[in-house]
Amino acid sequence: MVPSNIGYSLREAGHHFRRNWTTVLGAIVTIFLSLFIIGVFALGSAMISSVVGGVEDSVTIQAYLSDDASDADVQAFQDEVESWDVVDTVSYKSKEEALEEYRSSMSNSNASDAVAALDGENPLPASLVITLSDPQEVEAAAHRIMEDPLFLEIRDTHDDPASTAADDVIYGQGTVERLFEVTNYIRIGAAALVIMLTFVAFVFINNTIRLAITARRREIAIMRLVGASNGFIRGPFVMEGILEALIAAILAIGALAVGLHFLMPALQNNLPFLAFEISRRVMFATFGLLLIVGILIGFFGSAIAMRRYLKV
Repeated sequence: MVPSNIGYSLREAGHHFRRNWTTVLGAIVTIFLSLFIIGVFALGSAMISSVVGGVEDSVTIQAYLSDDASDADVQAFQDEVESWDVVDTVSYKSKEEALEEYRSSMSNSNASDAVAALDGENPLPASLVITLSDPQEVEAAAHRIMEDPLFLEIRDTHDDPASTAADDVIYGQGTVERLFEVTNYIRIGAAALVIMLTFVAFVFINNTIRLAITARRREIAIMRLVGASNGFIRGPFVMEGILEALIAAILAIGALAVGLHFLMPALQNNLPFLAFEISRRVMFATFGLLLIVGILIGFFGSAIAMRRYLKV
């Protein structure tokens, strides 16, 4: 399947580009659109993963502490939790910080009225705020905290002996499980969609190249009659397919780069609460993948489309 004469194949491909530019243009446009759509969904999947990752990273565990807990006991429990493999950070939130957070989370008027009604008292407990290296482990980590003997000694009982450790470990129970289930479906669906689009693109591109080769079947027949080898006949057509795919891939990459240049700032400005971000590594990896996929599609699309004309 490798062209037997690269120089000859390049010259012949160039001649065909000039003689049949409308057919070549149609093939390039088809490949461009296919690769562009694949790129859009691939980068869109990366963007969705970024947003999903940002939402997942915001999942934390809050372990409420008793006002009577000693600093030594709190520090001992904090050191223990920090030693767990699934834990990323553990920070202490004082009663005053909890009240200030409550104040800032409400509207100014509501916060002022609520704080004034406390009459100088602060009913909010201190807590440990725990972030995880793998947010998917939040439920297991929360249950581990509930069963920890150190935590059972220093937890906030809310002045209610009947309260349980589950009342003092908050991580968005129920909501978190549904969140992870949805985000996993999103990731799987996005990956499946990119694979499906790649297959559909290959089918369209193969058909486009097949039509171009069918229009030149007499040329192929004459070359066979004069004794040209299959590799020699195949060379210009394979080279043409590769060049068409290469041009289309470069155009698709350029269009995606321009689109990202204008789209990303607009999304970040209008939806600042969501983490719309595509790293340079992911972006260049996607562009490189499109280039490789384009060349492979051009190569195999041409080679497969020619098989019927090279059978003995």
